[in-house]
Parts: sequence; C-alpha cells; structure tokens
Amino acid sequence: MYDSLPGYEGIAAGGDGAYLPPPMPSVPMPDDHAASHPEWQDNIPSISEARACQAFEEYVSSKCCYSSAPVRDGIITNMESFNTYRYRLETFKESRTTKWSQEPYTGQRVDAGIQRPPGPWEIAAQPPSYFTDHKETIRVPYTSSVKKCNSCSGMGKNPCSSCTGTGSKVCSGCNGSGKRPDNESCNKCDYRGHEKCSSCGGIGFNNCGTCDGKGQLLVFINLKVKWSTEKDDYLPQDSSGLRPEKLKKVSGKELFKDAQIMVYPVMGFPDVSVAQASERLIRDHQVKHTKDSRILQQRQTIELITITRVNYTWKEKPYVYYVYGNELKVNADDYPATCCCSVM
Repeated sequence: MYDSLPGYEGIAAGGDGAYLPPPMPSVPMPDDHAASHPEWQDNIPSISEARACQAFEEYVSSKCCYSSAPVRDGIITNMESFNTYRYRLETFKESRTTKWSQEPYTGQRVDAGIQRPPGPWEIAAQPPSYFTDHKETIRVPYTSSVKKCNSCSGMGKNPCSSCTGTGSKVCSGCNGSGKRPDNESCNKCDYRGHEKCSSCGGIGFNNCGTCDGKGQLLVFINLKVKWSTEKDDYLPQDSSGLRPEKLKKVSGKELFKDAQIMVYPVMGFPDVSVAQASERLIRDHQVKHTKDSRILQQRQTIELITITRVNYTWKEKPYVYYVYGNELKVNADDYPATCCCSVM
C-alpha cells in the first residue's frame, strides 16, 4: 500500500517511527576550552535569628497537627550557616521522526512522483523560544498518492457487524416467535419474528470507517518535529545534615549563567566537584543528544543555596530545624509537639 520513496525507505506505518539522526553540526564541538568567572562568591550568607524564628513559626502554623508551644517557648542555642551549590545543565534539542499516514480521499492534491521529496532534516520548521517544549506535524511534500482502501477493498462499505449483513435481527419483543409471552401476536415485528437492524437501518452494510465511505485513501508521509529540554542537576554533599532531596524545590542565588549553542565546562570554581560535574555533564549531553537530535542551545547555571541549621531547646531537650533556599523553607523532622487528628 505504501510506496518506497527515496530517503524514506522502510519507515513505519501507523505508530511513531524511530528518531532520525541529524546532519553533522555546523558548529564544532567544544574542545578543552572552559568557561571561567573572575569573581566566584565564596562567602556564606546568613540570616538573622528573628528571620529564622519567623520562618519556623510560619512552617508550624501551616501544620494542622503541630502545637505552637516549641515555637513560643523554645530557646535557640546555636545557629550555623552552610552553603551548597546547584549546577544545572539544560540542553534544548530538536528531534524528528517520520511515519506513513492516511486520510479519506476527497480530491486533495496528489504530488507523489512530481519530484524527489525533501529529506527529513531538509524541511523547514520554526522552533519555539529556547527551552520551550513544543511539537509540530508537517506533511512531507511530494509523498501524497491515492490508494484503494484495504479495509473495504475499495467498496466504501462493510457488512454490518450487528446483523452480519442480513439487515435484520431476531425481534427482541417475541424472541423470533412472532408472539408475545401472553400468546398475543407481536406487533413490534409485524408478526414476522424479525425486526430491521437499527445499526445499519436494514441495509446490511455500514460505511467504511477507514475511508469514510469513499473507497480511496490519500496516503502520505508525516514528519513529526519535537523540541524538548533535557535537564540535569548536580548538588555536592554538604555537612549541614539536611537531606539533599529537600533542596530540589527551592531556588538559590544565581552566581553564574552561560548560554550558547555548545557551552564549555566551568573552571576555577571554589568547589572542585562542581567544575568536575560541569565537565562530565556537558560531555554526556553532547554524546547522548547528538545521536538522534540536533542541539539548538545549551544553558548552564550555578546557584548558591544557603542552609541555616538552628539548634534549640524545649522542655530542656535539644532539637534542630533547618531554614534553606531563597524561599526560606523549613525542615523539622524531629518537631517535638505533634498530635494525631481525626475528622469526625
């Protein structure tokens, strides 16, 4: 049913095809150059005791089962500031797949054979703004032809599945006997024991759902273009004791931002593990995402995320809570005054 067209041999009918390798990039891959920043910030910002108490109070008031007594009566014994960094690499890429598609033929333009169809990566597609995910389907020029519908053998109709093509079914009122249970004649089927099939109107056939009764299909190749952003984060270990996963939902102070088609690893950063992560992730993205995609833009950022560990006592017992991120989120796993609530 599907022709073999140059550049599109062996593509799948129906479901999505495999991603197609892009042409060689016009921009060379980054070499051993590196992105540097002359003034890395290495001091540790801190928050005041009053601000830590306010954040703690807001956190406790948002919990329906938390008593405010530790906030009101607790005594802060020590506050210690920590910092950690989040390195983030984002790769905005374009991927393309092709597949055979079809629709009922109603006189649409037929252009297969007029000239060679353009290759999958030769077709123009306008990308969205960088780092904005989007999809677009484009009909490939010079691939459209008319074929007989396989589902109905070009007839435009198929036997009705409800009545198997007879146009009638056993009467539901008399079960085919012509008489009702009270032995009276059945007027629902006019005493015949059969009634007209409601699915096909008594014709015995229904329009073919594949070609919509036309008997012919326009078959063509669709190009699916997908723009997507691949993102990886790196968080080095810190000595605060706060679980790293807590930092995923907070933001930090941006220390560094670099965006270009292909970014270079950072260098000279105070935390060596961040520089190493930059080099590793950039290499991994460029190897992984150039096999079946075209990289349009990369962006790397480094954020400073502040963490304040607050030690306090309540009823002469020690406890701890953390205030972290620009949002001053609070984590207090060992909060000492909780209760179980039930809704009556």
